[in-house]
Amino acid sequence: MAMGGRNDNRGIMAEINVTPLVDVMLVLLVIFMVTAPMMQQGVQVNLPKADTKAMTPAEETVVVTVDKSGKVFINKDEIPAADLRGKLSSMFATRAKKEVFLKADAGVPYGEVVRAMADIKGAGIERLGMVTEPAQK
Repeated sequence: MAMGGRNDNRGIMAEINVTPLVDVMLVLLVIFMVTAPMMQQGVQVNLPKADTKAMTPAEETVVVTVDKSGKVFINKDEIPAADLRGKLSSMFATRAKKEVFLKADAGVPYGEVVRAMADIKGAGIERLGMVTEPAQK
């Protein structure tokens, strides 16, 4: 006796057809394999050159310091703030490594620090590092 108009010969299919699922997954895999290399973006960095040589005594680290009263120092020598660009230009005229570190007191106005940074960059310095203290946790 057939109930609900169903034919007893067909019955209910209890298996899942995975063929369409596998087809879709393979297509997605191919799409991601093709697009993944195009999506990689890197950060531009200035990598150091491999040409190395021994450091001469004249090529030691130069630190420009601006204290809380606004005085400017190159290493430990105080100079007038207006002479910073000229002094650095003459110091680095013959150096291969043009790198300066800037230390500024926390109480120094922002404008004076920016002015010192502009003078350092204007002197032809290629790399400027900011010296800070680690944060207290």
